[in-house]
Amino acid sequence: MVGSRSWIGGLFHRTNTKQNDKFVDYPLTPLEEERLQRLQERLQVSYDETCPDHQESLRALWQCAFPNVPLKGLISDQWKDMGWQGANPSTDFRGCGMISLENLLFFARKYPASFHRLLSKKDGDRATWEYPFAAAGINISFMLIQMLDLYTEGKPRCLPGMNFVKLLGEDEEAFDILYCIAFEMMDAQWLAMHASYMNFNEVLQTTRMQLERELSLEDINKIQDLPAYNLLYQ
Repeated sequence: MVGSRSWIGGLFHRTNTKQNDKFVDYPLTPLEEERLQRLQERLQVSYDETCPDHQESLRALWQCAFPNVPLKGLISDQWKDMGWQGANPSTDFRGCGMISLENLLFFARKYPASFHRLLSKKDGDRATWEYPFAAAGINISFMLIQMLDLYTEGKPRCLPGMNFVKLLGEDEEAFDILYCIAFEMMDAQWLAMHASYMNFNEVLQTTRMQLERELSLEDINKIQDLPAYNLLYQ
């Protein structure tokens, strides 16, 4: 994904897990198939720092995060205040592409109270060395893509992915909402474990297992039925 020096890349490689060996084929409705295909197409879009639309999305994210702070430029040490690894956020997007920026921007716009609470680390007894917010967000995007088996051509071949496609059929924003839920779950787990910077991989793995359990519940018919959805604040 990205170089070994990257905090993001290192976690990506360690969070990869073996897929299920057994796969039961299952039918998709035309709507589920269409929405799954559109989501998988989103995964193929790389962040292009020369693309005006991509630049505008990045500026919009800054505006959502720090509405009263003028941005000096798309390359600026200001970005470190949001938890990017350096002055140029585009280098972090190499790990997961444009969808990771879309996820963060969706979170900021759809659930601004949750977004700002996590960005500012307002809740709980925080560690001296906290996780960097934006870099953590990219890890969460990638974790979800792996967990749901979305890089596989065609239908997901794991139970969480199979069940997720049904939720996607009910709501095309299901992946973006699941991202917001996962971010809240991760932060709650971080606090529960009294974690610090070096524990992030363990926290992310625990978050993944919790999400897999929730996506395996029988009475989940839409994304809002997930128990952890109640963690979100608008």
